[in-house]
Amino acid sequence: MRESDLCPVDVALFRSAMSLFITGVTIVTTEVNGAFQGMTVNSLTSVSLDPCLLLICPRRGSPTGKAIQQRKAFAVNLLATEQADISDRFVGPLGERFTGLDTRIDQFGLPLLPQSLAHFSCSLRAVYPGGDHNIVLGEVIACEVREGEPLLFYRGGVGRHRLQERA
Repeated sequence: MRESDLCPVDVALFRSAMSLFITGVTIVTTEVNGAFQGMTVNSLTSVSLDPCLLLICPRRGSPTGKAIQQRKAFAVNLLATEQADISDRFVGPLGERFTGLDTRIDQFGLPLLPQSLAHFSCSLRAVYPGGDHNIVLGEVIACEVREGEPLLFYRGGVGRHRLQERA
């Protein structure tokens, strides 16, 4: 098939189809010059175990994406079901995203959100262009976990789903 034979996919249809893929919800955070930055992200992928690498995809030009590139480090906070309200506050225009949150600072100076199921502190490995987003590769330099149920993103909304345990 020649490239000229391909027709572009309808963006609304693509978005609708992708909304059927259930993902976890994370808030990616960083700090630059004493200012915290953060955004809700559902594009998180484990890339490698040796070394431990993950990727996130912030919107190109986003303030948090720019701050990650400047700081060369970021944290991923994997949200629990009881954190749905927090995920909403880190979407859309910048505001007082961190106001009133009991944020903890890790040993690398990165802000972590309490009650998250997991925290991944990462050093920036690489940034690749990916359309209207960037593909950010991070090397995990610290990781914490706790028990709980994950906050899930499905069809444009967040919630919970009863997960079946493996036998």
